[in-house]
Amino acid sequence: MARLLPPESSAVDVVSREVGVSVATLERWRADALSNGGDRRGGGGQRWTAVARLEAVIATAAMDEAARSAWCREHGLYLADLDSWKQDAVAGLGEPRAASATEAREDRRRVKELERELRRKDKALAETAALLVLSKKLAAVFHKDEDA
Repeated sequence: MARLLPPESSAVDVVSREVGVSVATLERWRADALSNGGDRRGGGGQRWTAVARLEAVIATAAMDEAARSAWCREHGLYLADLDSWKQDAVAGLGEPRAASATEAREDRRRVKELERELRRKDKALAETAALLVLSKKLAAVFHKDEDA
């Protein structure tokens, strides 16, 4: 079918002889493809949702090549579509994806903010500890003078 559409746009009679499909059928398929904007929606123009794609992969998983081809023709799909959908499904079951770039950027910003706050609190704690030590020394000095 792709051979009938741009950029190749082969002659219908040549493709008909090579593939063994009648000229009328090829012309109808080409007209349908061009009227749909050349997109491969399958199923008479229906959009295949993620659930429908997964169901198609599951339904055809146990079929042999001939049965899968017949199923694809019946539903207006290409075998490559099923293979692509199967790869997508398998990839979705793989390792969890890393956080998106936006989430990573937000996490780095939050970490910097928390580190800045931690440094500020460490400085305040050190200053308070120093004041406490000095006040104890001051109190010790003045109490010694009162005893004398």
